[in-house]
Amino acid sequence: MIKVFRLSLFLLSAVPAVSVAQQSAIYTHDLKEFEKAQALYKDKQYQSAQIIFEKVKTSTNNQEVQADCAYYIANCAIRLNQFGADAMIERFVEDYPTSTKQNQAYIEVAHYYFGEGNYPKAIEWFDKADTSSMSNAEMERYNFQKGYAYFTIKNNKEAQKYLNKVVNSQTYGSQAKYYLGYISYESDDYNSANQYFEQVNDKDKYKEKMGYFQADMNFKLGNFQKAIDLGLEQLPKSSAAEKSELSKIIGESYFNLKQYDKALPYLQDYKGKKGKWNNTDFYQLGYTYYKNGDYENAISQFNKIINGQDSVAQNAYYHLAECYLKTDRKQEALNAFKTASEMEFDLKIQEDAFLNYAKLSYELGNPYQSVPEVLNTYLAKYPNTPYKQEINNLLISSYITSKNYTEALALLEKNKTAENRLAYQKVAFYRGLELYTDGDYQGAFDLFKKSISENKDQKFTARATFWKAETEYNLDQYNEAMLSFKQFMGYNEAASTPEYANVNYNLAYSYFKLKEYDNAITHFTDYLSTVKNDNTRKTDAYLRLGDCNFISAKYWPAMDAYNKAIEMNGVHSDYAAFQKGISYGFVGRNEKKIEDLEAFAKKYPNSQYADDALYELGNTYTNENNEQKAIGTYDKLIANYSSSSYKSKSILKQGLIYYNNNKSEPALVKFKKVAADFPNSPEALQAVATARLIYVDNGRIDEYTEWVKTLSYVEVSNADLDNTTYESAEKQYLMNNTKQAIAGFSSYVAKFPNGLHALKANFYLAQLYFADGLESNSVKHYEFVINQARNEFTEQALARLCQVHLKAKDYQNAIPVLKRLETEAEFPQNVTYAQSNLMKAYYEKEDYANAVVYADKVLANDKVDDRIKSDAQIIVARSAMKTDNEPKARQAYADLLKIAKGELAAEALFYDAYFKNKDGKFEDSNKIVQKIAKDYSGYKYYGAKGLVVMAKNFYGLKDSFQATYILESVIKNFTDYPDVVEEAKAELEKIKAEEAKTNSSITN
Repeated sequence: MIKVFRLSLFLLSAVPAVSVAQQSAIYTHDLKEFEKAQALYKDKQYQSAQIIFEKVKTSTNNQEVQADCAYYIANCAIRLNQFGADAMIERFVEDYPTSTKQNQAYIEVAHYYFGEGNYPKAIEWFDKADTSSMSNAEMERYNFQKGYAYFTIKNNKEAQKYLNKVVNSQTYGSQAKYYLGYISYESDDYNSANQYFEQVNDKDKYKEKMGYFQADMNFKLGNFQKAIDLGLEQLPKSSAAEKSELSKIIGESYFNLKQYDKALPYLQDYKGKKGKWNNTDFYQLGYTYYKNGDYENAISQFNKIINGQDSVAQNAYYHLAECYLKTDRKQEALNAFKTASEMEFDLKIQEDAFLNYAKLSYELGNPYQSVPEVLNTYLAKYPNTPYKQEINNLLISSYITSKNYTEALALLEKNKTAENRLAYQKVAFYRGLELYTDGDYQGAFDLFKKSISENKDQKFTARATFWKAETEYNLDQYNEAMLSFKQFMGYNEAASTPEYANVNYNLAYSYFKLKEYDNAITHFTDYLSTVKNDNTRKTDAYLRLGDCNFISAKYWPAMDAYNKAIEMNGVHSDYAAFQKGISYGFVGRNEKKIEDLEAFAKKYPNSQYADDALYELGNTYTNENNEQKAIGTYDKLIANYSSSSYKSKSILKQGLIYYNNNKSEPALVKFKKVAADFPNSPEALQAVATARLIYVDNGRIDEYTEWVKTLSYVEVSNADLDNTTYESAEKQYLMNNTKQAIAGFSSYVAKFPNGLHALKANFYLAQLYFADGLESNSVKHYEFVINQARNEFTEQALARLCQVHLKAKDYQNAIPVLKRLETEAEFPQNVTYAQSNLMKAYYEKEDYANAVVYADKVLANDKVDDRIKSDAQIIVARSAMKTDNEPKARQAYADLLKIAKGELAAEALFYDAYFKNKDGKFEDSNKIVQKIAKDYSGYKYYGAKGLVVMAKNFYGLKDSFQATYILESVIKNFTDYPDVVEEAKAELEKIKAEEAKTNSSITN
């Protein structure tokens, strides 16, 4: 009252009475509104309270009331999370420095933020407060809240500082000790943690949390049984998350006590950190299964450990390998032992893993490196191993069994010890066979010679001699081949080799090529007396026996051999029937010859020899003076076989028959047709010469002269010079004087481009250039020959020109020539040659449709050998893959697999594995990849591609370790094949991304 009274006196002295009455009314009103706002504030109706406080603040002149309003307005702003609320508090302190609520404002805001859980903000405002005037209760609350706020933001040092100030507080002591205990627990100071936890008075409040902590601390202190007891006690009271962690503590404690049967259910109940396990988690569960004898489940856990690089991973991979062995999965065990052997955390495990890896490599084959290399590396790393003798024995054997003869040969050449000489002989032999299969006859020859020179095993010396003879034969060294085959037959061990059954056949062929037909007859006969089941080779032997007798003018024995070939009903029975018919003519049995050739024409109208048969038949009728039959037979040939080389000869023959029967006009018609349709051919020149006789006999020289002028290749006035120039060049040719012959023929074709002998001159000149290695020079001369009418050189020129273009990989020019050879060739082998090279040329030009058309033609030919069929099937398969026609590719590769050898077999096997993977037949696919690794290790490209398929198979079988290990091995070991490495990288990235969803140890 005194304060008010004095204020009133002060006011009375300053203003009229009326004003005093009004001011008192206003002030009273403001206090009521202020109290109303305070009530709203206490009810947490901050928005309404703030509005009234602002209204009172603007309507009153009382500074104390204004200060209080400003205080509450700012506090409301804080609680309403209004923009600039912090600044309002600061402005309140600045505007009302004498307000008793200044420090209270800081503390209230700090407590508010603390209550809201905004601990960084709370700390910020606690730091502004002045603690000097606080009561003990306020100070305890301040220290606890500030300490707890630091605790929540992981500033343990500051948290300990403030919490330690209230450890003896009745209100906050238990809480402070709990959080100080937790900080010690987090810092692995388990003794301090235990002391604090023991001092917590209201343990029930924190019992659940402390039970977990104490179980964990005992586990970490190695008190496993205590950890188990505490964990089991706490487990029923825990939340789902805590239950997972406690299960891990209990399970791992049992694990460390080697009580694996008890550990198992608890390890299984662990849910991981944020739903993810790490490599140690997978290892412990896997090892628990392993110790309980549950190898399948052990594998399913161990193989989730990807990219592990610590002692846990090394142990896991070693035990994973043991589990694979227990379940008879040796290929998988090999990979796991390899991984464990590359880690140095436990040297005993490393050595034992390497030993198992080396032995399994020998047993199974190794897809990443050669088996001899693995064994050599083991011996180099562990020279004092007690298994030294065993591994040495495996090493010597591995040079053969690994079948990677290229690498084995390289290793043996570096290490030519006495113990290795036998292995070297065998490896050189087997590598020679591989090169022979691939068509590298010179390379094969060199290796067979090396094998023979070692001469440690007489059986292999004999076999190498046989195959040296084969390579010599294929290199056109027939005399050397004959001598080598005879040398083979001289070995005592020859009879026990697989090659012996065919040696007489091969030796007979060598004599056949040397034109020593009597010797060939002897050995073909010897072969036929012993051969049993090889009908294809047997039929061929009868054919060649017939040919040898035929050439030797032993026609009755020839016919006997041809008859036996016909009885075999093989693919060349048409040839035998033709030759038999011809033979009758040589023994004066023309009526039988005619009968057989007439039958041949009806039975084999599509034979390569059908036109030959008709021509011979026509000639025989001519010799028998049966003019009508002869003319009719030649007409059949001309009409039905328009591209035959006998067409020009048949028309000429018809003309000669008419001429000899004094039928000049029909004769001239035939001769003129030959001259016009077959210019420059020998038949054309004979036709012109015989026509000249008719014109001379009939006194029609002018008519002859006019006709001859229309023939560009007949230069009557220069005939002597033409003949002289040609004969000079031909003489050098026949004497094998190559340079002089080339010069002579070149001079002739320059002087007489359309001369009487232009055809022969161009052909011989082309042949000389070709033989001299000047293939490009031969092209225009071969082209001259093939651009003339069908002649005796057409087929050979077409074949040679094809060779030139194909060697130069000039497919654009090769294709039209090959197509002509296909349609015009009379020799079956030339048709096959044309078709097989057309399919290859079209494939190289990426014209896959035509490539397949020609491949199908080759496959439809029963007379082609397996090597050419393999080429055709691979073209079909590859073309189908290129055009996304996988069903066709699948069938083609399956067909190829039945006959392929060498690299083509490796490719076919790879696609067998590839398609099985696509069908979800993962285990079957893996078996194929293993076969490639063991039996075709020399073909590394398909081995590498197969491993990528194997990785996909393992991932399909939920074996992540195998999948990733294999892909990483491909990336590391097959850098020569960047396309395979890129595919492996992409697959590995995909798998790791998927596995990282459940395994926290995996980083991409």
